[in-house]
Amino acid sequence: MNKFRKRNFPTDQVRRFLEPGPIVLVSSAWKEERNIMTLGWHMVMGFEPSLLACYIWEANHSFEMIRRSKQCVINLPALDLLDTVVGIGNCSGADTDKFAEFGLTAQRGSRVEAPLLAECHSNFECRLYDGSQVGKHGLFIWEVVKAHVAAVPRIPQTVHYRGEGKFMVSGPDISRRSRFKPENL
Repeated sequence: MNKFRKRNFPTDQVRRFLEPGPIVLVSSAWKEERNIMTLGWHMVMGFEPSLLACYIWEANHSFEMIRRSKQCVINLPALDLLDTVVGIGNCSGADTDKFAEFGLTAQRGSRVEAPLLAECHSNFECRLYDGSQVGKHGLFIWEVVKAHVAAVPRIPQTVHYRGEGKFMVSGPDISRRSRFKPENL
């Protein structure tokens, strides 16, 4: 095993190492308005029920729509949508119809009013499970109430933000399944 020489590192930059989750597109709707935002700050919190948490900045145009509707769709784009993901993150829904601007197809959800994005590999319809941290930290805890996942590819090539405008792309699977206890799979 390698041992590494270490150096002091700015604590406000540690996220560059700890944000391995894929970038997602969060779609929302409230009354007659809808929007899409790019999001990298999310985490799995539970399996049954399926709970996800995400941080949404209160100044983001989607924040109030999501807070009021108490629902959203977390859409998982693959590598082919990387430039769209960046474009969506660089503009505001306050003055841009992101569906039209980026040629994205809104599909009706079965459990929430927020639209699914047809061009994304997976769509997870979410309802607010716990809003106790929204006001203080902008942290929404969602229950996934319906999941839509493409059959092919079985595992999409996703993008993961590294900061400073750089991304990494998910790579090949490496299995250690035989070394796991069945209850930990």
